[in-house]
Amino acid sequence: MKKHLISIGVVLVALTMVWSAFGQEEEKKARRRREGDEEATRPRTRSTRPAATRGEGREGRRTQGMFSEEMAKIRERWPNMSEEEKEKFRAQMRERIGATPRTTTGRGEVSRVFEQQIARLKEEHQQSVGELRAILELAKKEKAKETAGRLEKLIAKHEKAFEEKLQALEERRQKFEQMRRERPGAVEAVVPGRKKAPEFTLQSFDGKQVGLSQYRGKIVVLEWLNFECPFSRYHYQTKNTMLDLAKKYKNKNVVWLAVNSTSHTTPEANQAFAKKYKLPFPILNDKPGLVGKKYAAKTTPHMFIIDTNGRIAYDGAIDNAPSGKIKEGKEVINYVDKALAELTSGKLVSTPSTKPYGCTVKYPK
Repeated sequence: MKKHLISIGVVLVALTMVWSAFGQEEEKKARRRREGDEEATRPRTRSTRPAATRGEGREGRRTQGMFSEEMAKIRERWPNMSEEEKEKFRAQMRERIGATPRTTTGRGEVSRVFEQQIARLKEEHQQSVGELRAILELAKKEKAKETAGRLEKLIAKHEKAFEEKLQALEERRQKFEQMRRERPGAVEAVVPGRKKAPEFTLQSFDGKQVGLSQYRGKIVVLEWLNFECPFSRYHYQTKNTMLDLAKKYKNKNVVWLAVNSTSHTTPEANQAFAKKYKLPFPILNDKPGLVGKKYAAKTTPHMFIIDTNGRIAYDGAIDNAPSGKIKEGKEVINYVDKALAELTSGKLVSTPSTKPYGCTVKYPK
């Protein structure tokens, strides 16, 4: 009996040891499987550091340190560097890291996100305010004056909140665009064929100094204006073309500037015109015609659109209907509206130039 008990005990001990070993082995296998799964699902990121900084060991760390110091010095100098120096540095960076200039695709994606948010905000606003207006009309029909008054206040409150949210979204978009352009080493999106817009500083007829450089990172519309010209007057007296477009794109990172290069124009006449039509943009004094000749402005109106990179994206007529006249079978196309819609959506301008129409610019003889 004793022998049997001893044998059973030995067998149990052996089984315990085997089971323990088997359990450890299974645990090891399970752990290896987990690690394998984690490795398989772990995102593999490619180093975005410049090739010059991706060294191994002490040499790599030394090179990386030198690169960091160099970038720190550039950041300090950046605000005081000229455009030529900045462009030279960007070219060096492109060559050094093997980068290619950004296309408008990346910027377009971000612009589309903002556009979607703005569209959603407008849709929600229209829906909620539409319902409130319907109830308001019903209250007015039933002569419920107190209810109607409360509803009008509620609608006004909704309108104000909507404008504030819309403005906040536009400011965020503008801030992003400015940060993208101003960071050291940023590679600007340059579309082949687009000429750099000539720099200028002019005084408006209400006494303010206006320079193109102060609108860097924004889309700038230049309208060559002569309010004595019937073609220019048509877009203010008969149609509100310029005012409507300026208001339409006001909150879309677009600045509108009128330029008067008429040699005999006077400050009083320009101020009276601006007051009469309540212009939301300045008229710039280019009586000597220097800026007009830089841009080769030929007629009034002659339109130029400058993109966020400071290059001319559109050059030509406001539309294809001089004084509202159009060929039979054709539809009216506002080239400026179309170009601005494309630019603010992150797209390339599909019609970058047209033949301008109107009166010839009255440059000094």
